[in-house]
Amino acid sequence: MNERLDELKQRLHELSYAYYVLDNPVAEDGEYDALYAELVTIETAHPELVTEDSPTQRIGGVVLDKFEKVPHDVPMLSMGDVFNEEEIRQFDQRVRKELEVDQVDYTVELKIDGLALSLKFEEGRLVQGATRGNGTIGENITANVKTIRSVPLKLREPLTIEIRGEAYMPKRSFAKLNESREEEGLALFANPRNAAAGSLRQLDTKIAASRNLDTFLYAVANPSVLNVERHSEMLAAIEKIGCHVNNEFKVVHSIEGVMEYIAKWTEKRNQLPYDIDGIVIKVDRFDYQRQLGATVKVPRWMIAYKFPAEEQSTRLIDIELSIGRTGVVTPTAILNPVQLAGTTVQRASLHNADYINGKDIRINDEVIVKKAGDIIPEVVRVLIEKRPADSEPYVMPTHCPSCESELVRLDDEVALRCINPKCGAQIREGLIHFASRNAMNIEGLGDKVVSQLHEHHLIADVADLYKLQMEDLLPLERMGEKSATKLLAAIETSKANSLEMLLFGLGIRHVGAKAAKSLAQHFGEIEALQTATVEELISIDDVGGIMADSIVTYFSNPQVVELIEELRQVNVNLTYTGPSLANKSADELVFNGQTVVLTGKLEHMTRNEAQLLIESLGGKVTGSVSKKTDVVVAGTDAGSKRTKAESLQIPIWSEADLRVYLKDEGDQKL
Repeated sequence: MNERLDELKQRLHELSYAYYVLDNPVAEDGEYDALYAELVTIETAHPELVTEDSPTQRIGGVVLDKFEKVPHDVPMLSMGDVFNEEEIRQFDQRVRKELEVDQVDYTVELKIDGLALSLKFEEGRLVQGATRGNGTIGENITANVKTIRSVPLKLREPLTIEIRGEAYMPKRSFAKLNESREEEGLALFANPRNAAAGSLRQLDTKIAASRNLDTFLYAVANPSVLNVERHSEMLAAIEKIGCHVNNEFKVVHSIEGVMEYIAKWTEKRNQLPYDIDGIVIKVDRFDYQRQLGATVKVPRWMIAYKFPAEEQSTRLIDIELSIGRTGVVTPTAILNPVQLAGTTVQRASLHNADYINGKDIRINDEVIVKKAGDIIPEVVRVLIEKRPADSEPYVMPTHCPSCESELVRLDDEVALRCINPKCGAQIREGLIHFASRNAMNIEGLGDKVVSQLHEHHLIADVADLYKLQMEDLLPLERMGEKSATKLLAAIETSKANSLEMLLFGLGIRHVGAKAAKSLAQHFGEIEALQTATVEELISIDDVGGIMADSIVTYFSNPQVVELIEELRQVNVNLTYTGPSLANKSADELVFNGQTVVLTGKLEHMTRNEAQLLIESLGGKVTGSVSKKTDVVVAGTDAGSKRTKAESLQIPIWSEADLRVYLKDEGDQKL
């Protein structure tokens, strides 16, 4: 048992290292998922075998009372800043003068705009993650750090070492987080750095785990452990032992090389998937670093060049209000077009009424605009000196611009919200969400079609979608008979979707796609979920107290009860139809304990469909062939995996062979 457990953890660490550190996946997601599921099964049966470096410890779930203070063995010093070429050249002159040399090698790196982080490892195992704090004392955030996939829970070598770097939020995660917060009427994060800092200081580690943070590590408090002589060698060494290093760094041999690097990334910074706010310049040789030393606050051997803030002025023409599917009112500034961070900007977020009032933003103001985290355009401030004499303060409406219901501000929310369940704008946005890819996945039912259907009073809720007829669709703009036929077929197909897709599509507040699947798997059918108590709900992974309250409140609404019944009447599936081993006898689990690899193209089903069916019969589907593979199913154009299976004398099945075993489970696919 212990041997298999160590084997599973080691393989999962290797797959994570390849995926999150090297950005070079060596296996398909199915292999990781299968190994992870096996590990969870063993640890659930034997909790005494769970160790702190197990991959299962990344998911969060601990609620902390507070963050304890921890001292740094070696102070985490800040960097001196420079803002122009002249100051950079002065730094170089000072360095060469103090070292009494004519030439110095510098390592130049992107300055990640995140939160400084210290990671301590003992004999290769992560034992502490801490913030910089005041440089001498930080906060212990180990539980939250463990939720970051690129942080190694166990190094590839058993070293006792302290490694430092930056935790950051990728631009995509930042945009998604703020979009979600805006829907919920919560205050938005100003930029990815604030979002990362706020995420790592969550007392509920499940929240930190959901924020999709990442790291770049770039320093070692005790570099002698690695037996290296240069900073650039240290970067290569810590990547080799499992750390995520930003490989855009470069060693240059003069200050001219530094200036070329800065020019390159000043131009390309907006193309990066993460935020940078400058360039870090470091003397490469450690003996030179020691010779140069440090002041009380900053090292003398490195400096940070800070990019100038990219802002533009323009005229605010109007303020447009939109209503989201949860009823939140979002104001947007309509601007005279302006070039910003490589794009033309005509709209900018104003977030909420408090934001507008706090900055005293008015229509026809000349305003300064920037991109928060180089992603979301926002109005930074007003140029009061250019304000027209007849300007009047902007007053947020008291009634919904869509349905004219009175707007309210709920407790602890900064947003105004329309709480009319029949609000047309909310219904439209909810229908668009219902048809989206991660929900009911109704191809052809996009924003414009939904808007037309709603405007023509053909649909008032999601159940009405399943009552549409050909004659309803043909009068719509750009909707011919062929398009209408395809759309009706897509709607009909969606009736058979598994329960988790419907739950996510219904737009229950706080319930995302992952939680929807956990709920569907646990309860099996919607009737059981409708009568579930808060206590029953919070016992499920991925469900916390706030979500549980939201679910109970949602299903207690008589209109929701009526809607579920309407969906039942139009034959929408209300049960979980995904892989399940429940209620199957040993004879039925024909793949029980078997590891299967799918390769090549299958003719009668997709590989994903085949995987789900195999898993429903107790099998594990992995992405690579090894001595532990039991069967390889080879479709057409099978390549290296088939060849490897032949060399290892592993049984190779055709799709027809597979279908014999899947016959009872997958008649609809065969």
